[in-house]
Amino acid sequence: MIILYEHPLSPYAQKNKIALREKGVEFEIKTPDVSGGAFGGSEFLEANPRAQMPVLIDGDAKIFDSTIILEYIEDKWSEPPLLPPNPADRARVRMIEEVMDTYYEPINWGVMEINFFGRAKGSLAETIVGNAKQQAAKCREWLTKQLGDCEWFNGDRFGWSDLCVVPYINSSSFIFGIGPEANSPLADWFKRVSVRPSVAQTLQEANDSVAGLEQFSHFVEQGLFKREYRDHRLEWMIRMGGLQVVLDGIEKDNIRFSNDFS
Repeated sequence: MIILYEHPLSPYAQKNKIALREKGVEFEIKTPDVSGGAFGGSEFLEANPRAQMPVLIDGDAKIFDSTIILEYIEDKWSEPPLLPPNPADRARVRMIEEVMDTYYEPINWGVMEINFFGRAKGSLAETIVGNAKQQAAKCREWLTKQLGDCEWFNGDRFGWSDLCVVPYINSSSFIFGIGPEANSPLADWFKRVSVRPSVAQTLQEANDSVAGLEQFSHFVEQGLFKREYRDHRLEWMIRMGGLQVVLDGIEKDNIRFSNDFS
């Protein structure tokens, strides 16, 4: 049985689950434990010493990084195809994925740091969240241009770029209330994509897991779980005015950076 290590709220894991479900591949879901201040577990860490989700285990194949996992899924189970046939179109949908994973992801992640984990209060919190809302609005404008007059980001059929966009728009809308304007092209796309069985199941799992964030806030406060401030997330928090958030997290020892390989 194929195993996918994930957390339902992880947008990276969500796009892998949607891809597997679109292709009718059966898989088992596991969530690493949080012992040691971060996600861990021998099988999980053996597969990905970075201690980052998701991780796909398919027999002897142990694969980390959501994009590489997507490529593995597309290579191994070619039907239905998620990438368009034209090389230029393939590059375009991969660029959309890159924007979502490195530009949009820290917006949602950063707002969660403030709203759920209480990293900042008062005027600092207002500044960071306000900047996040402005940035998300600009990104939605860019996405609307990418969608154009097409039904799907992939073009004439659902595919790679659609499953990469949907987790982020869902989190913005369901958790933070900063989703697309009603009746906008992006909102209409989200309605279409949300009723696909692969997407509906994945988003339901994500939305149901929000209730469990309260326990994570206690873990974070006690230093029992450390949120990872890596690359684009760290840059985003500082750029949005949250340098003090980073410094406080270091002092309280409830943030971490990328794992060293053991």
